[in-house]
Amino acid sequence: MKIALMDSGIGLLAAAAAVRRLRPDADLVVSSDPDGMPWGPRTPADLTERALAVARAAAAHRPDALIVACNTASVHALDAVRAELEPVIPVIGTVPAIKPAAAAGGRVAIWATPATTGSTYQRGLIRDFATGARVTEVPCPGLADAVERADEAAVTAAVAAAAALTPADVTDVVLGCTHYELVEGSIRAALAARTQGAELIYHGSAEPVAVQALRRLGLLPEPGLPRTGGLVVLRSGREGTLPAAALAYAEGRSLAGQGAPVG
Repeated sequence: MKIALMDSGIGLLAAAAAVRRLRPDADLVVSSDPDGMPWGPRTPADLTERALAVARAAAAHRPDALIVACNTASVHALDAVRAELEPVIPVIGTVPAIKPAAAAGGRVAIWATPATTGSTYQRGLIRDFATGARVTEVPCPGLADAVERADEAAVTAAVAAAAALTPADVTDVVLGCTHYELVEGSIRAALAARTQGAELIYHGSAEPVAVQALRRLGLLPEPGLPRTGGLVVLRSGREGTLPAAALAYAEGRSLAGQGAPVG
């Protein structure tokens, strides 16, 4: 079994590590676009072309499924990628976990990029799935870029700024960008101070999208299997290794075989 994941940068690490943990026997292909990142400021048409190129590079390795491990690409390019690759290769998009976060009807904060915050897409998800919950959209300028660079000081500053915009009575936090899951520990620490240690529930997309990919292939999670899966790294179509910044995170080290599986 081979599962590919795509993103502009290292935001795909969280989902890739989740797939590795759930199915240690899976071969992984991680395809990113260092030549064209960041994708966020690009026009939808330009972003779609970059995403298609990254998807094609992954598809050349004949995966059984492809995960679009990027919220922005899922919004703008998912239909185009599916039109080109399916039904030969099932394509699984990434959606912020707003529905499960809102299910209990609490106070929900959605941390997302400034481009996504307030967007028609996110407002539609809130309208469709968050009826009955009190929702606050929290823009996180600079956070994804800081995570991408593994710039600890910049991450701390961006997280602190977003935490200050988060209601003190929040009950659930949606991590609405795949990069944010890599620094969940920092986010938890900042919000613990903000909420005086309240027990918050965090909702990411990495594990749900990994489970969905397995489901599309008719497979179940089997984390107890021997770790026999390989790793292919594609960077703007060129085969290489994980960037140094990826190894700053437990997920990246786990994929590189330098640490225990994340979970």
